[in-house]
Amino acid sequence: MNIAWPWELRARGVLNMNKRNIDYIGRYNPRKFYKRVDDKLLTKQLALANDIAVPDLIAVVREQHEIVHIPERVKGRTGFVIKPAKGSGGKGILVITHIEQGRYYKPSGHEVSPSELDRHVSNILSGLFSLGGKPDVAIVEGLIEFDPVFDGYSHEGVPDIRLIVFKGFPVMGMLRLSTAASDGKANLHQGAVGVGVDIATGKGLHAVQFDAPIEFHPDTGKKLTDIVVPHWDSLLHTASSAFEMCEMGYLGTDMVLDQTKGPLLLELNARPGLAIQIANGKGILPRLKHVEAMSSHSMTVAERVAYAKIHFNG
Repeated sequence: MNIAWPWELRARGVLNMNKRNIDYIGRYNPRKFYKRVDDKLLTKQLALANDIAVPDLIAVVREQHEIVHIPERVKGRTGFVIKPAKGSGGKGILVITHIEQGRYYKPSGHEVSPSELDRHVSNILSGLFSLGGKPDVAIVEGLIEFDPVFDGYSHEGVPDIRLIVFKGFPVMGMLRLSTAASDGKANLHQGAVGVGVDIATGKGLHAVQFDAPIEFHPDTGKKLTDIVVPHWDSLLHTASSAFEMCEMGYLGTDMVLDQTKGPLLLELNARPGLAIQIANGKGILPRLKHVEAMSSHSMTVAERVAYAKIHFNG
């Protein structure tokens, strides 16, 4: 295990948690706007109002007695996703990829009985997965059909793209790929693979699993740095436009690529994690300081994206 001293990390431009919380989250994210990103239902509504594409909304379950209507609402669909509106860290998300004669199946093939599904939604409403344990609502969304370009790069789950946006500039990107260890979820803490992505081109640069460098996907054997994320410019523009949408300066934007609909915004994060630096093999702090030194108030989304592609490339 390699251990770096604090001054070594500073020299490499690594942003630590205290500095992130005080100098960036605390300074650039007004507390009054937190609900815009902490509440996924509100984020979805804001995105639609700003012409940003999001996954289909099938239903919103607010009360326990509404749970019985879910089978009727998902009838005729190949699958669906249920998630807490105010969850975090991927907790409480249930993905159903196959429905057969009223029976539900997860990506792993494991069956979820109707009573298990009901209990899961009931737990969401009771606040089991929400920030602070407060009562929540359940969002039922359409299943994302991920782009075939990712075939072999992800195990069972849908890959997602995390971009850190600072004052409207996409400054660092990462592709998150599910593994058997992460149970099909694109969550780095659970064992998903993080691939640092070149802001200029969308090409893979460096990959990690459990914070350790890897070259090949642990389940499929695919070389991770060979990947090039399609629709990269559209993803950058979507991420950059989230700055105006939620009026928060330091953001994590999570997006997916749907085979037919293209880039879709999944959610926003006002407290994005720091592991993206490990996935990229470099610190984000020099890029943040670069943006802070600029006068960018009059720049459009397109101008910010073009600037980022020149100055924050791999």
